[in-house]
Amino acid sequence: MTINETLTKELSLQLWQVENTVNLIAEGATIPFIARYRKEVTGSLDDDTLRELSTRLSYLQNLEKRKDEVIGSIDEQGKLTGELEAAIRAGVTLAEVEDLYRPYKQKRKTRASVARERGLAPLAETLLEQKREMPDPLTLAAQYVDEEKGVPDPQAALDGAKDIVAETLSDSAEVRKILRELLARGCEVKTAAAKDEDNVYSMYADYREPFAKIPPHRILAINRGEREGFLKVGLEIDAPACMGVIYDQFLKGKSPAREVLVEALDDGFSRLLFPSLENELRGMLSEKAADSAIDVFKANLEQLLMQPPLKDRVVLGVDPAYRTGCKIAVVDHTGKVLDVTVIYPTPPQNKVDEAKRTLKALIKKHGVNVISIGNGTASAESERFVAELIGELPELKLSYMVVSEAGASVYSASKLAAEEFPEFDVSLRSAVSIARRIQDPLAELVKIDPKAIGVGQYQHDMPPAKLDDSLGGVVEDCVNSVGVDLNTASHSLLSYVSGVNKTVAKNIVAFREENGPFSGRSGLLKVPKLGKKAFEQCAGFLRVKGGENQLDNTAVHPESYKAAKAVLKSCGFVLADLDKGGVHGLREKARELGIGPLAKEVGVGEPTLKDIIDELLKPGRDPRDELPPPILRQDVMSMEDLEAEMILTGTVRNITDFGAFVDIGVHQDGLVHISRLSERFVKHPLDAVKVGQIVKVKVVDVYLNKKRISLAIKGVPQDG
Repeated sequence: MTINETLTKELSLQLWQVENTVNLIAEGATIPFIARYRKEVTGSLDDDTLRELSTRLSYLQNLEKRKDEVIGSIDEQGKLTGELEAAIRAGVTLAEVEDLYRPYKQKRKTRASVARERGLAPLAETLLEQKREMPDPLTLAAQYVDEEKGVPDPQAALDGAKDIVAETLSDSAEVRKILRELLARGCEVKTAAAKDEDNVYSMYADYREPFAKIPPHRILAINRGEREGFLKVGLEIDAPACMGVIYDQFLKGKSPAREVLVEALDDGFSRLLFPSLENELRGMLSEKAADSAIDVFKANLEQLLMQPPLKDRVVLGVDPAYRTGCKIAVVDHTGKVLDVTVIYPTPPQNKVDEAKRTLKALIKKHGVNVISIGNGTASAESERFVAELIGELPELKLSYMVVSEAGASVYSASKLAAEEFPEFDVSLRSAVSIARRIQDPLAELVKIDPKAIGVGQYQHDMPPAKLDDSLGGVVEDCVNSVGVDLNTASHSLLSYVSGVNKTVAKNIVAFREENGPFSGRSGLLKVPKLGKKAFEQCAGFLRVKGGENQLDNTAVHPESYKAAKAVLKSCGFVLADLDKGGVHGLREKARELGIGPLAKEVGVGEPTLKDIIDELLKPGRDPRDELPPPILRQDVMSMEDLEAEMILTGTVRNITDFGAFVDIGVHQDGLVHISRLSERFVKHPLDAVKVGQIVKVKVVDVYLNKKRISLAIKGVPQDG
């Protein structure tokens, strides 16, 4: 079966879809470009399917490469047979291929390799033949005594042969496959305390759970407990069942060698095979857990990045602190910094009145609409201070919002922040970031390493390369689905646009600063190192507002401009109508003409025609505008104000395998356990809620000493 045929079967696609997609990827097309502008070629495969196909394609290509390497290595040793080559070619996983290669792989010095060097391989082979008429094993071993080679007596020869048999068992691809499947079905993960002291892993001090059922978040917790030295972790197995499999494979009835072989096989299993399989199986668990955690992280990150922007607001950002004071930054509706300062309303200075005077002056001077407060150190005190301040300015109708400042310190200390604000110190840059986060979460958060944004679980335990690749793909998809203003975007944002790397992104900004705003997408072709291929990939995702061509402010690709104009003409409109209140009724007129015939007339496929019509109806639209706006507050509550059964409105801040954390305006997020998310059965919290979602919750319990809040969505009527 070819790679394309394998992908077709695994992903339940048509062969032509896979072949066309693989060809596009090979030509250098990006996933966002393929998903948006090559729907006819792929059968309208979405981003998720395309990324899954791309990831699996890389694995299968690497698998074929490894097969070639293994076959070449065995052939160089003169040990390749047609049957072995066929078995390697038929391998469907890297594990299967490595099992087959195991007997031929160059090993470090082992007891078995020493025995082979001493000429004991023929003795081991004779024992494994298990002929009924063979001599007693010790008698047989006497033939191999050779003091010069380090075999002083028959027992030493027999021990060496047993070591070879033990390693032969460990290297058996067939036995490894059978036992791997047997253990995966029937063994248990067992944990025990490694230290006699109370710690966060105490619940696992004496714990066991079936290998096949242990959930990903528990695997990650156990792994971390082991890594930190608090837990001992292993697999509890049915050893007799395993040995039964091994005996069936190696023993051939009664012979003088049977007892010796049983000893060798028992040793091979306990000393070599089981430890190897245990490592493999635990590796499988860890990989499964990491994949699950990364999937949760990806979903959370996408939902966070796609939160609706708070447009056309002047924002005052507050980066709270105690001793060093609260850093303040005021930014206008475009994110431009208007003012910065430091106030000291929190302990130990407690200069509340002075801080109020300073902020009132800034608010009135710049027309501030919203105050954005970071949720870090001194956030609770700062929130109370801001709520009190708002109460003293009722005529201004101010509101505030507490935002996650995860990653703000990372950004403020970065080279990027230093380039953007060379005149500000690190703390003031952080205040700017906190202000901008509610204006346009996507544009601000792309400046930060996704791992530092803090919407995952155990993210620091994930394989770094895999996590970076997965999260980078999420950011790329979000940026390209929203579109980027070519004349205002930072090079950080531009670097996530399809076909634009970091160097080209910086070149775009430098070109813009030197030559002024772009008047159209075609100007991109003058940017250094941005050639025709890169232009093809990026042009549709970049917007030019108020440019020479109205289509430059839509997601219509330049390759379809002619078709877009033809659609307008056929439906009785012209391009200028986009600036005169729109082209209302375009979709209805297109349907009257017939989508199929119209698509054929203008020279595009039906999916592309539908996309063109959508864009012409809403030029420059932002898909995030269709989401509910963030919650803005004017007063503040504390945990002490909470009571059981109280109904509150909150925002989902983070989602894990076991539940969702909701901000209800009391500084401490509350947990809605998975069992309290819905009336229906919820397999995973992501099936019930999303990051950024506005929800009604009921207070279940408040644990003041532990600073924990238990909430429920189940049984609470939701708006809409």
